[in-house]
Amino acid sequence: MIKGVLFDLDGTLLDHRGAADAAIAGWVSARCPGHPRLADVPGLWASLEGPYLAMWQAGECSLQEQRRHRLRALCRELLVAEPGDLDAAYADFTERYRQGWTAYPDAADAVAALSGLALGVLTNGGQRMQEAKVHAIGLAGPLRTVLTGEVLGGFFKPSPGAYTGAAAALGLMPEEVLLVGDDVANDVTAPAATGMRSVWLDRLGVDPAPPGFPRITTLTDLPGLVR
Repeated sequence: MIKGVLFDLDGTLLDHRGAADAAIAGWVSARCPGHPRLADVPGLWASLEGPYLAMWQAGECSLQEQRRHRLRALCRELLVAEPGDLDAAYADFTERYRQGWTAYPDAADAVAALSGLALGVLTNGGQRMQEAKVHAIGLAGPLRTVLTGEVLGGFFKPSPGAYTGAAAALGLMPEEVLLVGDDVANDVTAPAATGMRSVWLDRLGVDPAPPGFPRITTLTDLPGLVR
């Protein structure tokens, strides 16, 4: 029996890609007006996200250092001068990113429909920023439990410890929890190894579901599936 639901955050409840794309395009445009590769910038920035976040999650660098690495890599790719103060430059990007934080239209109603269950967020970002996102999109009330690897003993998705630790934080066993998210590896297939159930949120509706796992294209369908 499902007694709790964990939501991924970026790409599931919050339109991370839309906010990040607009923020980095604005950041580059402000420094290099008319750059010939401006249209490529969001894709480049997105491609750099995973590798450098993985370095931080593995303990190979600090969160701030991975941000510096990522900005340097973007500047190299675009053949533009590296900012003299990388931390200030990233803070500029972050402020632009914050301004774009928006919940998907289906998020609030889906969360509200699951009241009565233990609810939380399991995400791979930095703890303080992810908590700020949940607050900014108006879901801090029902989603008081926000969990990242920083509070789960260093276990980030897809480590089994992330899922067992998250279930324990809800006061439940993994098999009593359902995880819903947009990343097949992190949110769908990996949780199954711990007994946790999962649902793939395929917002783009372009890929087949992994065999044996339910797939939805909107969170509007989640409450009915849980029931």
